[in-house]
Amino acid sequence: MPILITADELAELAGVSSPRVLDVRWRLDRPDGRGEHRAGHVPGAVYVDLDHELAAHGVPTDGRHPLPAVEALQVSARSWGIDDDSTVVVYDDQGNLAAGRAWWLLTYAGVQDVRVLDGGLQAWTAAGRELATGGETAPAGSVTLAYGHLPVIGADEALDAAAEGSLLDARAPERYRGETEPIDPVAGHIPGALNTRREAISTPTAGSCRPSSCGSGSSRPVSTRPSPSRRTAAPASLRPTTSSR
Repeated sequence: MPILITADELAELAGVSSPRVLDVRWRLDRPDGRGEHRAGHVPGAVYVDLDHELAAHGVPTDGRHPLPAVEALQVSARSWGIDDDSTVVVYDDQGNLAAGRAWWLLTYAGVQDVRVLDGGLQAWTAAGRELATGGETAPAGSVTLAYGHLPVIGADEALDAAAEGSLLDARAPERYRGETEPIDPVAGHIPGALNTRREAISTPTAGSCRPSSCGSGSSRPVSTRPSPSRRTAAPASLRPTTSSR
């Protein structure tokens, strides 16, 4: 199943079926994207609140955006009109970083066909496609979700991933280096993590992300699972480092 869909492909798909399009616009300094959604969005796109629908809010040790309970995500997904056989297309206007979370979370929860709009909202308008204004609602869906459809690793295992493959940090370079930290309590990055040079993968044009621009390649695979032989070497806690790696 393809992950990306172009603006022209989405327009063609919308002409013959009813894909569920999700507007996941979110910014670190302005998380609520409802205003931008109402001002202009892909026709039929329903707004998704990343902070409250794609994340939970627990104790500080849970992290900033822990996963929502699958039952809560299912309620949200049904309100977006998603059925078990739906094709879902997600997008934002910030390099598809927020849309990428929606893609991963819905795929992890068992939605079979989730695609990211290549180039985001900018690619849609660059292709000469019109925007709709105002709010959008969808008929209630009936999707049934269950977590576990993609591999995951824990915090200690992330250290092993950094040593055995490529652990990618997709934040801005200055946050990766620990020079500034506008929201998290400690600046820096997981030891051994590679910065993806965020601007190289968030350019608002179609086809802008390639493995070589993300700090990985055929000789250095992206690791999603740690080496079992290294698990005992992982420390009990992860304190970010400000190394210049």
